[in-house]
Amino acid sequence: MITAILFGLAAAAAEFLGGAIIAVRKQWPRRLQEILLAMGAGFILALVFLELLPKSIEALGETAALAIMLGFSTIHFFEHAVVNHLHFGEEIHSDVMVTKQAGLSAFTGLFIHAFFDGFTISAGVQFDPFLGLLIFLAVLLHKFPEGLTIGSIMQSAGYSRRVILWSAGGIGIATVLGVLSVFVVASVNKSVIGYAFAFSAGAATYVGASDLIPEINRSENRIPPLIVFAGMVLFYVTERWLEGLM
Repeated sequence: MITAILFGLAAAAAEFLGGAIIAVRKQWPRRLQEILLAMGAGFILALVFLELLPKSIEALGETAALAIMLGFSTIHFFEHAVVNHLHFGEEIHSDVMVTKQAGLSAFTGLFIHAFFDGFTISAGVQFDPFLGLLIFLAVLLHKFPEGLTIGSIMQSAGYSRRVILWSAGGIGIATVLGVLSVFVVASVNKSVIGYAFAFSAGAATYVGASDLIPEINRSENRIPPLIVFAGMVLFYVTERWLEGLM
């Protein structure tokens, strides 16, 4: 339990740092943002296909497919049926994100997204501590750009520096709440952990394939798409290295 909470707090801190940089009006190189997102996307997708999906099927059999689909569909529903505009990385389309309502919608979408990031970390740690560590690393890689996202969107919507900081902090808190929610569910029924893990596999699939990859493909720079493969290699090397240490 302590490990999952510490992972959640570290991810929340990275989120807040990204928002704080926007709040103090410091520029962050967009190319670096794209590289971080690409690395995170490759890492997450390798995690999904090499570990999360196989382990979910191993634990639940055919039932895992339903839980995975539900996790995927839940993120899609909240991010795109409830929220209309959600991009990762510093928001540069100031003509698109100008209303305070749009800022609140983006905050809502990222809050839900961050909640399931924390949920995925916690479910992974409880299912398999080693796998939980890999999930944490995958989430951490895109948390800083996510903080830049909410900070720049709230800034372009005309909110004050204080509100920008509160927004970044709020999304960080959502990550921690996601971590804690799994413990609440597990205390009611221990068998739920397997389903929570499969659900989180679907959520992670959506984050990597639908949230991060499209953002990378929109870039005019052709380096980030190549960095996706570097992220996949990084996952494989990291997994083998950590296995050697344990």
